[in-house]
Amino acid sequence: MSAAPAEGGARSPAPDRPVGKVLPLLGLAHLDRPFDYLIDSTQDADAVVGVRVRVRFSGRLVDGILLDRVAESEHTGRLGWLDRVVSPEPVLGPEMAAVCRAVADRYAGTMSDVIRLAVPPRHARTEKTPPAEGSDEPIDVPDPAGWSAYPTAKSFLASMHSSNPRAVWQATASEDWPARLAELAATAAAAGRGAILVVPDQRDLDRLDKACRPLLGERCVTLAAGLGPAARYRRWLAARRGTVDVVLGTRSAVFAPVHDLGLIVVWDDGDDSLVEPRAPYPHPREVAVLRAHLQRCALVIGGFARTVEAHSLVTAGWAHDLVADRATVRARTARVIALSDEDRRVARDPLARSARIPAVAFDAARAALAADAPVLFSVPRRGYIPSLACARCRAHARCRTCHGPLQLDAAGAISCRWCGRPERSFRCAECGGTEIRALTTGARRTAEELGRAFAGVPILTSGGATIVDEVESGARVVVATPGAEPHADGGYGAAVILDTWAQLDRADLRAGEDAVRRWMAVGGQVRPHTEGGALVIVADAGLAPVQAVIRWDPVGFAGHEFAQRAELGFPPAVAMASVDGALASIRAFVDSVELPPGGEALGPVPLPAGVRPPAGSEDAYDGDVERILLRVDRRDGKRLAAALVAAQIHRNTHHETGPIRVQVDPPTIG
Repeated sequence: MSAAPAEGGARSPAPDRPVGKVLPLLGLAHLDRPFDYLIDSTQDADAVVGVRVRVRFSGRLVDGILLDRVAESEHTGRLGWLDRVVSPEPVLGPEMAAVCRAVADRYAGTMSDVIRLAVPPRHARTEKTPPAEGSDEPIDVPDPAGWSAYPTAKSFLASMHSSNPRAVWQATASEDWPARLAELAATAAAAGRGAILVVPDQRDLDRLDKACRPLLGERCVTLAAGLGPAARYRRWLAARRGTVDVVLGTRSAVFAPVHDLGLIVVWDDGDDSLVEPRAPYPHPREVAVLRAHLQRCALVIGGFARTVEAHSLVTAGWAHDLVADRATVRARTARVIALSDEDRRVARDPLARSARIPAVAFDAARAALAADAPVLFSVPRRGYIPSLACARCRAHARCRTCHGPLQLDAAGAISCRWCGRPERSFRCAECGGTEIRALTTGARRTAEELGRAFAGVPILTSGGATIVDEVESGARVVVATPGAEPHADGGYGAAVILDTWAQLDRADLRAGEDAVRRWMAVGGQVRPHTEGGALVIVADAGLAPVQAVIRWDPVGFAGHEFAQRAELGFPPAVAMASVDGALASIRAFVDSVELPPGGEALGPVPLPAGVRPPAGSEDAYDGDVERILLRVDRRDGKRLAAALVAAQIHRNTHHETGPIRVQVDPPTIG
């Protein structure tokens, strides 16, 4: 670390390029630009582009990043001196600085906020550790046979190191996706280029790491929030120093400083875990798109299902389809059966009826267990009975203190899911009724019922705080919530998806898309129909999301959704931003936004269900926190972001108070 020169001591500018352009990490829109500072000759060696520095700004010392050094400043006034170089380790090279600037502009945020997402906190002891030597062993080009099911994959793999292709990959059911992604990474590494592979959560990351190790060895590292600060920073430094070629990780790994980046992969981009909760809320898929464009590298967005945003890239011609032919899709898919829970074929067996299993599903489960294969039951909620309603009018049962949803535990006690307050004498606020009924049955209650229906068969639950990663082979019943399904070697013999209406009936633009994604994630783990695999969806077969799974046609469903949103004016067919906060604050902010021609403001309306109010306004969340949506033509997306930044600057410079949240492409619209 270069300390500041002694107070009152003579200072002399560095002999070469003595002016440093420093970005103060302040998070304020009107200060989101570099400021010029003089670099002392004693700091010259350490003050390289990209290092952390401390500068005096408005009378106080603040953190900053040295973005550049120049010979002269365009500022005509007197320049302040760089206080000190925190560390000689450059953490933000020019390429990543350009990416951070582009992400900030895309999401109407500040570059300093993006840098906080991209660069982990410094760990001084780790930084001083000498860098490990990278492996010199060459990486063999993997056998591309695993990609033979996808006709265009051969040309994609061949052109990865030259023309930097971009594709949206539709994985077939029962596909070993970690192995396929490992082969992509090894193909990039064999050509001498780096790769970044992003997955939603730690369980996916563990599977991917296990698949990559045989091909890449020590040439890859994992980055995830669960690592301690020292381990995370050490691995991040290994990527920045070029001692590893491939980074595997969760959300923030998309910013990994990989040298000579040749490939970025984002798996299952519709997963909620990839939604960034911190400003400016960039989605890894969009960051990957920006990096692929700026750094000229290949890009793959993959999954069992397809998001409308990924499909829009194909529709625009920016990316290509990477899909299997229909014969292969049918051969690899389980037999899909859909029927309503009110269907005439509900099991006559009273134990099956109590478990809400239609006869066909019950028979499929019994057949799989008889074949010594595990069976998966997917339920939308954890707990016992996590959602209740009035038995008379069907209105949702709410806590009289905080208005949160009431739940029923295994002991028969009613309490609030939000504040935990017990409810000893329920009375419906709508009709005055005193009886309750279950809206959904949780994983624990379902496991009890299945234990009676399948006597003698081991029952395993996965969800909430207790998530099981792997399930042993053999006859057993697994009850899991969406996203918590254990991996079964060889696949499940059958899977049954219950209480589907709880996913389809959400008042959310993405309800159908999310349901298809979750159901296909379950169906992707079931054995092909040629091996006896069956997927039963307890839902009306006439619904479009159910039909998409029956046909196993995520591309067609995404295209249908995209066409509907284009007709109705919803993202991604249009550019949209949300402004959340107290009514007076968001109205004043929106009034200062100069929308492009044709732009419109929608609202104000209450925040959609499940969306938390902006930080600092929780106490006002009694109906006073609302949302205004701003909608413009897709081609005016950059102009909308720029207008939002200008409004933020106006708000900051006029010292307007009251917390608000400005979010481009909000994940939940309502």
